[in-house]
Amino acid sequence: MRRTMLYLPGNNPNMLTRGYLFGSDGLILDLEDAVAMSEKDTARILVNHFLEQGEFGNCEVTVRINGVDTEYWKDDLAAVVPFKKLNGIRAPKVDTPETVKILDEELSAIEDKNGIPVGRTQIFCLLETAKGIWNAYDIACASSRVAAIIPGGEDLTADLKTSRSKEGTELEWARRMLVFAARAAGVDPLDTVFPRVSDDDGLRQETEFIKQLGFSGKSIIHPNQISIIHEVFNPTEQEIQKALKIVNAAKEAAARGQGAVSVDGRMVDIPVVKRAEYVLQRAGLSEVK
Repeated sequence: MRRTMLYLPGNNPNMLTRGYLFGSDGLILDLEDAVAMSEKDTARILVNHFLEQGEFGNCEVTVRINGVDTEYWKDDLAAVVPFKKLNGIRAPKVDTPETVKILDEELSAIEDKNGIPVGRTQIFCLLETAKGIWNAYDIACASSRVAAIIPGGEDLTADLKTSRSKEGTELEWARRMLVFAARAAGVDPLDTVFPRVSDDDGLRQETEFIKQLGFSGKSIIHPNQISIIHEVFNPTEQEIQKALKIVNAAKEAAARGQGAVSVDGRMVDIPVVKRAEYVLQRAGLSEVK
């Protein structure tokens, strides 16, 4: 699951050491915005060290590299891709499918050079401009490596010539567009960060909204945000029991050769069963009894 993916500054050894203890589903070791220009090389060396010797528990581990329009991105990839603990890279400012293809080619070369199965390293694309959002579907389909697409927050609103509001009105269309593109392409839509780390009510409200839109999870910048987001995304006991009833009824109907079944007075068809199976998957119930 990718309910939460926590950013950890790549030049902060304390956060890199303790990051996995906070309980997020994923970690993002950041070499881009969280690191000053004067510390890019230092952060890269530090992240390289932690990927080799650090502990990440069960977290999915990604590294946010610097953009392909900078002088740093190739060195970033060379420093992090060879390690088995790395699941993928988070690429900033992806505007077109061509950016994904450039990354794909460089990743393939590094993997081949290091004896890594070509294609192992996933790409998480940050769409931080209006152009990137407009090209969301093509970006998501540009490579089999693409695991998720993520809307920008501050960068996207700046590109839209507006500012980020408490209600998030300026990002609503982009979020809807991105979810449709991601689901059509078969990748995860992951939401941008909620910047007000002390506003628990605002975080809960925004998380409930993006869950309803169809997002799989949310990027985060503070460990205190994890429990609220997980609570919103985790199915309730009532939802789990309803899903179990639907899935079991569908299995019994299939065993009898019936194509449809009624549960609690409502006809259950394939889309309803699929939604129920998704609820059970998010609840960690791989087997239905």
